[in-house]
Amino acid sequence: MPPATVQRVLGGRAGRQVAGRARGIDPRPVAPRALSASASVSRTFPRHTLDGAAVRAALLDLVVTLALQLRRRDQAARGLPLTLGFAGGTTWEKTRQLPEASAHDDDLRMPAYRLIDAAGLQRGRLTGITLKGEDLVAVGEVAEQISFDGAREARLVAEEVSDRIRAKFGPGAIRPATTLLRVS
Repeated sequence: MPPATVQRVLGGRAGRQVAGRARGIDPRPVAPRALSASASVSRTFPRHTLDGAAVRAALLDLVVTLALQLRRRDQAARGLPLTLGFAGGTTWEKTRQLPEASAHDDDLRMPAYRLIDAAGLQRGRLTGITLKGEDLVAVGEVAEQISFDGAREARLVAEEVSDRIRAKFGPGAIRPATTLLRVS
């Protein structure tokens, strides 16, 4: 529709706005928003899964993905909810608060493993897992404790190198070997 017709139907100013927006012109200033207060990653299984090793491998993959997502956004999580989806449509959700806000793989992995252990899966047929980082804060607001733990410092350096490799070659370029578990 020609802009003159739109202006005639809607009036001068409203017609110009509608015609401009229809052509992708929006003169309003763009104001950046704060990042969301949560981040989540999920995985659905192609078949109902009973195998604990496959579930734990999927959970580790989610932890690594969530931690990478948080580090890229320069945020750290204070809470870690885990949601399990079962065959039949039922779900189980439990949240664990972290002792200190973090975006590191090791700091998120142990609470996630405790959550999956708390679920007490015996013969539950899982259809999906969702891991979420809640109560996010900026990395600059997180106090960093001086550590004399050489092993932890080495893991943090390796994590930083892994992030650079993923940035250069893609997210699947490097990951824990357990996540490659293929159970038939």
